[in-house]
Amino acid sequence: MAKLMVARRRMGVARRREAVAFYLFASPWILGFLIWTVGPMLASLYLSFTSYDLFSPPQWLGLQNYSDLLTSDGTFRSAIANTFYFVVVGLPITLVLSLATALLLNERLRGIVVFRALFYVPSLVPSVASGVLWISLFDPQYGVLDGILRFFHLPSVDWLTDPNAIKPAIIITLLWGVGSGMIIYLAGLQSVPEHLYESAKIDGAGAIARFWFVTLPLLTPTILFQLVIGLIGYFQIFDQIYVLTNNRPDDSSITFTYYLFQTAFGSESNQMGYASAQAWIFFVVVMVCTAIVFRSSARWVFYEGARNP
Repeated sequence: MAKLMVARRRMGVARRREAVAFYLFASPWILGFLIWTVGPMLASLYLSFTSYDLFSPPQWLGLQNYSDLLTSDGTFRSAIANTFYFVVVGLPITLVLSLATALLLNERLRGIVVFRALFYVPSLVPSVASGVLWISLFDPQYGVLDGILRFFHLPSVDWLTDPNAIKPAIIITLLWGVGSGMIIYLAGLQSVPEHLYESAKIDGAGAIARFWFVTLPLLTPTILFQLVIGLIGYFQIFDQIYVLTNNRPDDSSITFTYYLFQTAFGSESNQMGYASAQAWIFFVVVMVCTAIVFRSSARWVFYEGARNP
């Protein structure tokens, strides 16, 4: 009995030492997270209830910032509508195009690696540089896109000044980066066991049936990952708006993040309190949409070797 007590005591001491060592090694990250992430978040939460312009002390307003945003700020409503337009229209197109490209480049052909690199490289180009390139492509007089339209005797389009064309134009520029999603889909496709395709062929399944009943179910975890990352990315669209349009014309392309930037750092605003309230509404919207995606994933995401409910 005494030996058992001594062994337990020694085990307890060893566990405490292990815990101390763990927290010592993890302390730089923990301190950085508390100081540079949690701290600014709590500060912005406080500022969201105040009027603050960087040059004078914050003045407590209570819920006035949130009330103004949700009831009387027309620009904020435009930003919400435009952002959801990009999410609802642009995200599905990006997911489908990335998957289609990955399916084409998953074939075992000579030189396929070169084509994979060619499709992936554009996603590495900085968004500002690609934005400048797209400005020249969208030029109504000298741009390639309008040149193609004129070749087929179709009317020219003012891509970056027409309120009806500006959002589709921005989505087109975002499709420039489908290569990053293509690489992830390729990894998912190459992880599908080959024997499942062989079994499906023996059962007489054609190419479409193999894709629908073998490839797609086993690819659902990858699709879920792409959906969540793409959802957050589309909610955070900023670079393309700033470079291509700078919010012209008439708030037709303004988004959540661009309006937040404009409120906080615009030449005539510096409304940090109001911008903080926008940021917290944005945070809640993204969290709710992400939670809905994860909540629904139990119905359509299949994990190999796991029994789905």
